[in-house]
Amino acid sequence: MKLEKIVAVRNNKTIYRDGDKCVKVFSEGFSKSDVLNEALNQARIEGTGLSIPKVLEVTTVEGKWAIVSEFIKGKTLARIMEEDPDKKDEYLELLVDIQLEMHGKTCPHLNKLKDKMNRKISESTLDATTRYDLHTRLEGMPKHNKVCHGDFNPSNIIIAEDGTPYIIDWSHATQGNASADAARTYLLFWLNGDIEGAKKYLDIFCQKSNTAKQYVQKWMPIVAASQSVKGNEHEREFLLSWVDVVDYE
Repeated sequence: MKLEKIVAVRNNKTIYRDGDKCVKVFSEGFSKSDVLNEALNQARIEGTGLSIPKVLEVTTVEGKWAIVSEFIKGKTLARIMEEDPDKKDEYLELLVDIQLEMHGKTCPHLNKLKDKMNRKISESTLDATTRYDLHTRLEGMPKHNKVCHGDFNPSNIIIAEDGTPYIIDWSHATQGNASADAARTYLLFWLNGDIEGAKKYLDIFCQKSNTAKQYVQKWMPIVAASQSVKGNEHEREFLLSWVDVVDYE
């Protein structure tokens, strides 16, 4: 295995290209169970028929865990948007089309979104009253079993040279309510400082999926609270500010 060409560096992981293989190497001490869960998620998603890189093996590189997948030659949708800002609206429509295709799939063996969110809310730094309110709100939301990515944004879409869009990074995948997944994407645009993009994305998602905007917005405090457990201090502060929009009875 020749790990010479670095493709990307993300939190706690470095992605290399080795010929027609993509090698994601996790930092030392990264949870073994999280690595194996990501590989398992990706393998399970392969069975849905979505265009994603296939898992080839899970191994170790110099004592660090690594997932080896197919290398998809192309550009991320995020990079394409940066290079051609005049077509941003068109690319946002493509982003939503890819997301809705994903939401049209089911994958019964994935972890349940509600279970994950309940666990994360319990782990958050929020006070007991707010946590109780969020748990109650979450339990009241409709139960669905759609494939949800959990980190769906333009940097996790690779447009291959033949134009096929591939969805990557399945570490947060669950089955659950598509509007929760949309709320997460909306917040990711905000975290990236693209507030205009966030609003346009939400408008397009709601129009194409025939979903009331208010329904997606009801998910935002729940999603923000569950996501606040991970990330840096700035992100945590931002996400917790969204929890304040909870409607107390």
